[in-house]
Amino acid sequence: IFLLLLLLLYMSSYAIIRRFRRQDREDYFSTDEDEITVYRISLWLCTFSLAVSVGAALLLPISILSNEILLYYPDSYYVKWLNSSLIQGLWNHVFLFSNLSLFILLPFAYLFTESEGFTGYRKGLMARVYETFIVLCLLAVVMLGMTYVMSALIDKEQSNIHTLLNLWTYYLPFLYSCISFLGVLMLLLCTPLGFVRLFGVVGQFLVKPQFLRDVDEEFFVAQLEEDCLSRRLNLATATGKSYVSPAPMCLVPVSPGCEDDIMENNPDILMTLQNGALQSGLGERLNKVQFRRKVLDKQRHTSSLQRNLMYPVAMLLLCALTAVTVLMVLQNTLELLIGIKALPLSTRQFSLGISSLSKLGPIGAALEILLIFYLIATSSVGLYTLPFLSQMRPRTKMTSLTHIIANCGLALILSSALPLLSRILGITNFDLLGDFGRIEWLGNFKIVLLYNLVFAATATLCLVNKFTATVRRELYAR
Repeated sequence: IFLLLLLLLYMSSYAIIRRFRRQDREDYFSTDEDEITVYRISLWLCTFSLAVSVGAALLLPISILSNEILLYYPDSYYVKWLNSSLIQGLWNHVFLFSNLSLFILLPFAYLFTESEGFTGYRKGLMARVYETFIVLCLLAVVMLGMTYVMSALIDKEQSNIHTLLNLWTYYLPFLYSCISFLGVLMLLLCTPLGFVRLFGVVGQFLVKPQFLRDVDEEFFVAQLEEDCLSRRLNLATATGKSYVSPAPMCLVPVSPGCEDDIMENNPDILMTLQNGALQSGLGERLNKVQFRRKVLDKQRHTSSLQRNLMYPVAMLLLCALTAVTVLMVLQNTLELLIGIKALPLSTRQFSLGISSLSKLGPIGAALEILLIFYLIATSSVGLYTLPFLSQMRPRTKMTSLTHIIANCGLALILSSALPLLSRILGITNFDLLGDFGRIEWLGNFKIVLLYNLVFAATATLCLVNKFTATVRRELYAR
């Protein structure tokens, strides 16, 4: 079962990476067989790491669903394979492979692509392997030294020669707990932003009702812009002029939900281009406008039922999920303050099929699974909304291998912290199994309480700002 799940996740992850990776290094420019081999090996390591991160993100919903299935079909012959031993083994394997991918495979993939072999030795694939291995060992020594210093500062009683040699049972779980804490802090930043950003993302794929958006008008504007850009590109190609003629009279309007791409839609940037860069810039902009015109043409022909029903239902569903999430966080905060609910630090073994994880039974379990998937979507969308990570957003057929490695590392960190986020916020009462439960900072009352308060406050403020920003700007202007 473990092997089948891993193969399924690996194939899915390979399809995702193949969609985003840039193929010029392997297929077009590189003629060195060693370079191609290095590229492929690094790509395989990234695919495995992404498969592990997807498995870590899906682990909590699968565990909740398995418990409800065993609760309703305790004596069924067809679900005998679904037991506590299987789920416990999944958590332990995910913890092991997460450590392996985060601390060994991804650093090896990056160093392997940057290696050239030691000076004075024969160049080749093995020379690059030796250099990567030695640099990785030196990096591991530095990381373990920093981890020992951090553990000595945090817990002075554990800083002795015995714990220094106790690598597998003390330092790796401690280092992983630090990474998980960093992931939880990142989720605290990107999840509230994802609540807001997801409204714009859904609005791009669904057609707004006629009273909110005039698709016909946007289509004719895009068509006129396409004709104008075609004439300018033909003129620049035929005459060799290094300036835009005629000059734009006004800025091109940005379509709703595309505020992040305003710099790409600004024609003033085209005014500064010269020679071949001007023709290239006009060609890229023409391709974007043509794609937007085709999308608007498809949206024009959508049925009125789909246009007037799907968009309001989707917006109401997003509002309801966000409101339920904030209310559950507030309830968890009050229960922590009163003392009804214990801290999420728990290492006891949980037996599946004994009792439901939710007070509402299967309906509550289904709601927990839905909220967990909603948190996955919002954190993924909000991650690339952050200013220092927006440039790393993967783009179709335009993502370099270095950015693929960085994105796989981010996915590993966030997916490993997702079970902790659900447990801290009180989304689910499912106890963390395996070595995930050996995270001591979950027993700190101040950290857990402060996290709940900050999450509820930031999520509320982001939503209020989203729905009142336009009104406030108009009031201030008047």
